[in-house]
Amino acid sequence: AKTKDGKVSVSFEVTNTGSRAGADVAQVYVADGHAKVPRPIKELKGFAKVSLQPGETKQVTLELDRRAFSYYDVKAKRWRADPGVFEILVGRSAADIQLTGSVKLAQ
Repeated sequence: AKTKDGKVSVSFEVTNTGSRAGADVAQVYVADGHAKVPRPIKELKGFAKVSLQPGETKQVTLELDRRAFSYYDVKAKRWRADPGVFEILVGRSAADIQLTGSVKLAQ
């Protein structure tokens, strides 16, 4: 969900399905398939370490500002975020994506 100050709030739940207390790192990636320049398939934009007891679930919220959707435009010599739909991916690593969503960035 987009906030009043232009930030995008990414919320999800993390559950410890094991029988022991543990910790994990939830990672948030942004994929930009519409930029005017080639971009990586997904870029790490935020993370949160979560400690959980057995069976415990915690809500995690990370905020992404406009810079999370931007790239450096060498010709214009400035950061640029092209309007369009960005994919939001959440997982334990880039190779282990568990949740996906999207956000539309206006000009």
